[in-house]
Amino acid sequence: MAHASFRMRSHARDMRRAPTRAEHKVWWWLRDRRLDGIKFRRQVPIGPYILDLYCAELKLGVELDGGHHDSACMSDYDSTRTLYLRSRGIDIVRIPNKLTDGDGDAGAGCIRIAIEQIKARMNR
Repeated sequence: MAHASFRMRSHARDMRRAPTRAEHKVWWWLRDRRLDGIKFRRQVPIGPYILDLYCAELKLGVELDGGHHDSACMSDYDSTRTLYLRSRGIDIVRIPNKLTDGDGDAGAGCIRIAIEQIKARMNR
């Protein structure tokens, strides 16, 4: 994003160069508009946060959560982060890494459901 600091853009670029296994797998589902023709970008800085995946057209962020997100301190951090992003009109889909390891279709299904809900809301 244009408003992100140089430090945030640089960090996001580094994260794109070294994705986690879950990020790599989900990016394969989403890249090149593979999921319903929707354009996603990876590691997008928004304010003080970097979204794992983001669709600007729908204002939809996808966060891939590893096991460390189960801890109490991460739960508070994730809640604060989600509130910040929602205050900017961005919907967030959280997908546990375990889901991408097991049933890949389930993870893609979560994203597809979010897309359908946003589109339905836009058409009201």
